[in-house]
Amino acid sequence: MNRIKIKTLLSTAPTEQTVTVMGWVRTFRNNQFISINDGSTLQNIQAVIHLNTVDETLLKRITTGACVSVTGELIASPAKGQAVEVDVKQLQILGDSDAEKYPLQPKKHSLEFLREIAHLRARTNTFGAVMRVRHAMAFAVHQFFNERGFFYIQTPIITGSDAEGAGAMFRVTTLDPTNPPRNDQGHVNYKEDFFGKETNLTVSGQLEVETYALALSELATDLLRYLVTYAISNCTEDLEFLDKRAREEEAGKPQDQRSELGLIDRLKFVTGNEFQKLTYTEAIDILKNSTPNKKKKFQYPIEEWGVDLQSEHERYLVEKHFKKPVILYNYPKEIKAFYMRQNDDNKTVAAMDVLFPGIGEIIGGSQREERYENLLKRIHELNLPEKDLWWYLELRKFGSAPHSGFGLGFERLMLFVTGMTNIRDVIPFPRFPGNAEF
Repeated sequence: MNRIKIKTLLSTAPTEQTVTVMGWVRTFRNNQFISINDGSTLQNIQAVIHLNTVDETLLKRITTGACVSVTGELIASPAKGQAVEVDVKQLQILGDSDAEKYPLQPKKHSLEFLREIAHLRARTNTFGAVMRVRHAMAFAVHQFFNERGFFYIQTPIITGSDAEGAGAMFRVTTLDPTNPPRNDQGHVNYKEDFFGKETNLTVSGQLEVETYALALSELATDLLRYLVTYAISNCTEDLEFLDKRAREEEAGKPQDQRSELGLIDRLKFVTGNEFQKLTYTEAIDILKNSTPNKKKKFQYPIEEWGVDLQSEHERYLVEKHFKKPVILYNYPKEIKAFYMRQNDDNKTVAAMDVLFPGIGEIIGGSQREERYENLLKRIHELNLPEKDLWWYLELRKFGSAPHSGFGLGFERLMLFVTGMTNIRDVIPFPRFPGNAEF
């Protein structure tokens, strides 16, 4: 028999057809009722064993965490909360699980504990829901751009330049780190390395993708509305579960730290409001004169023009002042990247950020500096290595055009859409200091 996913079975009319279900045992009660989940949905399906129809030895192997295959008739269920169940005719243990050692017992576990068993946490309700939403968001991003005639470009993971000038990078080398070859000046001779030059893991592919993407229209707000609407329409069950979970988590916080909006309310906040546009300068004036700033409630007080905004400032503008999503533009050039187009005031650049409730910045973008001399001057002002950016400068020599682009923080989107509060809980296998275990 071909396996049928539980999500499909739960919406199938019970006509006593024979079906096969495969999944992991959540609970096994009274040597009769198996609760099975296969990851296709938040819900479990119940498989019912008739007494004295299964060998005692086999029954003992039906433990929490065991993987089973069940074949039987799909019938109407007399139990509350479920429309159908499987009347078992044949049962097979695909993979045993030691009940005493299995870490995911049928109880609530902390997120901290689940991070320690990232290889198993996908079997929980919370992480099953989060990863289903993650898939939906990744699919929706590609669908959005594909429908509008864009092309998907893969940028290099290994690079010789630092796109943002951000500093620390992870080096990629085949040289012996304890005794690397040296040149006549005593420096490491990277000409003997695999790529013939010093290379690192990239921090961004935006410089490379610019060679393929020119004249990108301003799609940021359309993309965000599309993604949030897609989540509401296609992830209803998981979002309702995550909304309930988020409310329970909020209830445990002090009153002044609780969010005014629930998860689903925040999603509708984006789809149901126009985006407020204002300049960085206007935002600074609002923040300087705000009650939290005057009463020194901000962790980072706003004292003068030119400071980089923190999440608390961005959230104040969105959640308290305007009560709608916000687009900030024309940032000071000193706090932005070298490739952003300088405005005529010589103080600001044509950069913009989109701010959401709960998380602050979710999209950052800018018009790129298409003028060769201006870009070269800025590279020199910031003491960036011109030799590593020769090809990027050369784009300005051969048929340059005014062009813009933006980046969506996908993990930030995931935090917003799922209501999770730690980025490590929206990534299947997060990497962070001291952890690369899985």
